[in-house]
Amino acid sequence: MIAEALIEKAMKKAQGAQALLTQSEHTRVSFESDKLKSVESSQRTDIRLRVVLNGKVGLSNTTDINDLDGVVARAIECAEFGSPAHFQFPNPQEGTDVKIYDDKVLPVSKTEMVKISQEMMDLVKQYNSNIIVYTGVDKNVLKREFANSNGVTFIDEETHFSTGVFGVLVRGNDILEAGHGFGCKKRDIDHISIANRVVELFKMAENTATIKSGNIPVIFTPSGMEVLLLALELGFNGKNVFLGSSPLAGKLSEKIADERFSLIDNPLIDYAIASRKYDDEGIPHQVTPLIEKGMVKNFLYDLDTAGRSGTKTTGHGIGCNPTNLVIKEGETSFEEMVKNTKEGLIVESVMGLGQGNPISGEFSVNVQLGYKIENGEIVGRVKDVMLAGNTYDALKNILAIGDKSEWVYGSLLTPYVQIGSLSVVAK
Repeated sequence: MIAEALIEKAMKKAQGAQALLTQSEHTRVSFESDKLKSVESSQRTDIRLRVVLNGKVGLSNTTDINDLDGVVARAIECAEFGSPAHFQFPNPQEGTDVKIYDDKVLPVSKTEMVKISQEMMDLVKQYNSNIIVYTGVDKNVLKREFANSNGVTFIDEETHFSTGVFGVLVRGNDILEAGHGFGCKKRDIDHISIANRVVELFKMAENTATIKSGNIPVIFTPSGMEVLLLALELGFNGKNVFLGSSPLAGKLSEKIADERFSLIDNPLIDYAIASRKYDDEGIPHQVTPLIEKGMVKNFLYDLDTAGRSGTKTTGHGIGCNPTNLVIKEGETSFEEMVKNTKEGLIVESVMGLGQGNPISGEFSVNVQLGYKIENGEIVGRVKDVMLAGNTYDALKNILAIGDKSEWVYGSLLTPYVQIGSLSVVAK
């Protein structure tokens, strides 16, 4: 095993070492502006080595599988100037098995991928031939080899399959954009339903509605929930907590949201995009509650940040980033949310997310695709509308949580969520 060979070489000088080898084979089919743009296949190898020498950390990376001596030499050299090691490499621990490989992905041919893309495009074009359509199908097979100087070793293989469709409709000076996609680690993706979802988004936008500036209820669709989730992903990152930049620092066991709101990080969902048995530091993955009935329960840590913080890693290395985020379902259907709203906004997608100071929870974004609710009905698409607020204030002002969840990007499972009041600015 190459990872073990790296450890053997590194331990001739280092006091500790960790190696990760990733090999992937990726195939992509894409249509652009209604035409087949490309059919591409690529292979990639990545090697990452981390060593501890005289209490300091050295890192080195390469894509050259024949450069093992070089990657070791560079890691040893970097350790001379590296940051202090606040951790010890883990000992062997047994993780929980999770399904991440589907035999049905590998045989999918490029011809079949082209057919899937074509069928998605045709469905959207059948609804309106003036829509300019972009589609894509991706297949990826990935192998990881891991080893460290304390005897942890594993090899895992995983598959990825994803499809998506995006359309642009130009009507005079008006540009309407809508898209939908899904990815997971198994072949069973219903690309027809994905295309039909995009058609439905366009149908809902056939009429244009005006909306007044002010504070009104807002329903975030599963796709639109990225507006609220960005701040939470940053806020629960253990490094941001340790540095004090997260507004959640020091708030363990404190209530920050409506008691109906619960958020879990779960890397053990079969075939979900971010699921694995072990993280990239050889730590077994685990289910980590982040918000439980509105209260802060845990933060996400890797080895280094956990060591700095005087706590244990949660298996989120390297970087303390989340895996699959799951928001607990509520009791209200989307139809009920709409019916119970006299005037409100539905947010499907936005532009400008991440600008400003998202870690504080503040957001001010342009609504890329949104719909107006009037007297309990969706009356049309809104244009030239901005949405502003604070994620943490919004989570304390939840009107309803949907009773059905949907996957977004394959790593977020969330229902519709209705916030009681947010600032809407219309031109």
